[in-house]
Parts: sequence; structure tokens; C-alpha cells
Amino acid sequence: MSLSFGQVNQDILATLRRPGKGYLALLALALGLIGLWGVAEYFQLNRGLGVAGYAHPVFWAFDITNFVFWVGIAHSGTLISAILFLFRAKWRVSIYRSAEAMTVFAIITAGLFPVIHMGRAWFFYWLFPYPSQRLLWPNFRSPLVWDVFAISTYFTVSAMFFFLGLLPDIAACRDQISDWRQRLYALLSLGWQGTTRQWKHYGAAYLFFAGLATPLVVSVHSVVSWDFAMSIVPGWHSTIFAPYFVAGAIFSGSAMVLTLLILFRKAFKLEAYITNRHFENLAKVVLLTSLIVTYSYLTEYFIVHYNQNAVEHAGFIFRAGGHYAPLFWIMLTCNSGIPLLLFFPGVRKSVPALFLISLAINLGMWLERFVIIVTSLAHEFMPYAWGNYHPTWVDYSLTLGSFGWFFFLFLSFVRLFPAVSLTEVKEHLPHPGGPEP
Repeated sequence: MSLSFGQVNQDILATLRRPGKGYLALLALALGLIGLWGVAEYFQLNRGLGVAGYAHPVFWAFDITNFVFWVGIAHSGTLISAILFLFRAKWRVSIYRSAEAMTVFAIITAGLFPVIHMGRAWFFYWLFPYPSQRLLWPNFRSPLVWDVFAISTYFTVSAMFFFLGLLPDIAACRDQISDWRQRLYALLSLGWQGTTRQWKHYGAAYLFFAGLATPLVVSVHSVVSWDFAMSIVPGWHSTIFAPYFVAGAIFSGSAMVLTLLILFRKAFKLEAYITNRHFENLAKVVLLTSLIVTYSYLTEYFIVHYNQNAVEHAGFIFRAGGHYAPLFWIMLTCNSGIPLLLFFPGVRKSVPALFLISLAINLGMWLERFVIIVTSLAHEFMPYAWGNYHPTWVDYSLTLGSFGWFFFLFLSFVRLFPAVSLTEVKEHLPHPGGPEP
């Protein structure tokens, strides 16, 4: 299908006008989940953390699982946008903005859970490493403090990279849309006129941020993994955690990009821009990272068997055959078994199959974080201190609510800004006044 510049403007800017029934259904679901979240959090703030499932020895559970999960989801946005931009992969053009938005919104969602986990959310500022008047200086050797620096840096760079890529399209919206949003676009466009000088500086700045954001994919989730690897808890104290967590983050984030793009394309009928080729390429990324994650699982168990540490050996036997064994085997099925279907071209080209596989992977990667955190705490060194964690309706509600919050942010974004880049799609079209550039 041959597209013109005018057709691109018409099709993509149509996503900012009257929403369809599919969009409204997704928005209603997201708001319902947010309402459930609000009820659960209000109940927990009034009654205390005792209404959650915490019990000795498990005091890191759903909240920290959700924190690690959402930080992981954030990573594929940078992968798809920055790294593929540096390699000049043309297939990123129609999908990178949704991936960048996913990055920013996933970090915002992740940042809520340390506050929820505190119990007394009004003391949220205790999370920041600042010297207080009580001289309670933070322990800068703690990985929990490293988290604050790493994630805040990643969020700042990702948000700036995201906004920079939006800038020309915001100016286009300013010139095309005449309702109340025009003032917002005029403010955010920062006087963009599309002059040669502006495009020159824009290209240099975008390349700089792409190069800066790329190493953050590796560094940030490595720091998150050190929350666990720097401890002596059996099942956590492992040097493989940094690459293992990075691969898992890209794996889960790529699956979430698939989920978002399939829903977005269906709701706004953008089949001419988000094609099956985009989904197939994303499926190949998912398959590759699934194989890396599977290799990490095998390596982790081999190391435990090889070092002959009785405590760690017992802990891993507990994972596979203890109280949480069903969750462990569901995790392996979703992360290592089901993605193998992507070896078949017919599956990679089937949108319904990719949607179901992406949902299975997201479930599996959430369970992976749960299994790592909870089974290790529930089965530490001393048998008399062993105990199991039983989540309550509050834990489930806060988890489901986080998905509602994330999807609400994404759905709000696609109604305010073009989720497919106008400028970069046009760059790959034949020029109306001459040959293709």
C-alpha cells in the first residue's frame, strides 16, 4: 500500500480524535482496576501492613515482586528505540514511540511500590538518600540506595529521550488540531518550526541520547539485581544475577510491547503502519531472549549442584518441589516452553498466537520474580525459621491495580500524542516532489 504525506497525517492524527468502542472498553477496564487498587491501598493505610500476607520470614513479597517486574518491563523501550536507532533498523519506526512510552510509564508504576511497601506512604521522602536533621545518613554501600540513583537516572534520561522524539510531532499537532489541546501543544512544542538549523541540532541531540540511553539498559537492571545478589540469602547470592536480570528484563519488556501494540493496532485500525512484519521481528527478539533466560536457569541450577552448598541445594529443591512448586513449573512453561513455538514462522505471523504468547510470558516473568524473592526468604538457613507466604486480597488488588494504572497512563498518552511517529514514517516514504531520499 502506497502512502502519501497527507494520508499519514490523516491516519495517525485520527487516533487523537473521537475514541472508538475498543478504546473505551480498555479505558473502562483500566479505571476499574485503579478503583480496586484505591480501595485496597486505603484499607491497608488504615489497618496497617498486617492486612497483607506478610509473615515471618517473608517480608518481601508482592510489592517488591511488582517493583522488579515493572522496572524490567521498562527496559525494552530503550532497547527498541535507542539500540535499533543506532543500528539504523528501519522496522523500529512505527513501534518505537509506544515502546518509549511504555518505558516511562513502567518506571512511574514501579516507583509506587517502594512507597506502598513502606506502609506509611506519607513518609515517602525517607526513600531518598538525603542527610536529615536527625543525622540518619543513608548507607551508601547499600544496594537499596544504589537503586534510587540508578532508576532516577534511567527515568530522567528515558523521559528526555522520549520528549525529544515527540517534539516535531507535537508541533504538527499544534498546527493540525484546533481544540483545547492546541495550547498544550503550543507550550510543549517549544517554538519548533522545522527549520534546517533546528533539524540539525535535533538529529545531533537524538543521537547523543540514544548513545547515552543504551548502556543504561545494562546498568540499571544490574543494580536492581544487586538488591538480591549482594546479600547472603541462599538463592540470591549469585554472580549470574546481573546478566540474568538484564536478559529477563528485555524478554518481559519485549513481550509487553507486543501486547500493547496488538491492542493499539486493533483499537485504532493502524494495520498499514504496524504490520505483521513488525510483530514477527519483535517475536524474534522475544525468542532470542527466552533462550538466554532459559540458559540462565540451567546455569543457575548447575552452579548450585557444582558448589555442593547444602543450604543452597536444599533451597533450590524447595523451589522445584516445595510449597511453591506449581508456580515454579508454570514459570518454566511460560518462559522456556511456550516461547519455543516462535521457531515456527506460522506462529510468528499469527497475531492472535503472538498475543496469547505475550500474555503467557508476562505471567511467567512476574512469577519468576515472585519465585526468586519469596522461595528464597521462605527457606533460608535455619529450619526452625522456615515459613510460607500466603497473599491476601490486598496483595492481589494492588498487583492488578498496577496493571490498570499502567494501561491508564498508556491509553491517556495515545489520546493526547501520536503513538506512531509522523516524522519518521514520512522519512521512509518517497518524497512527493521527487525520488525517494
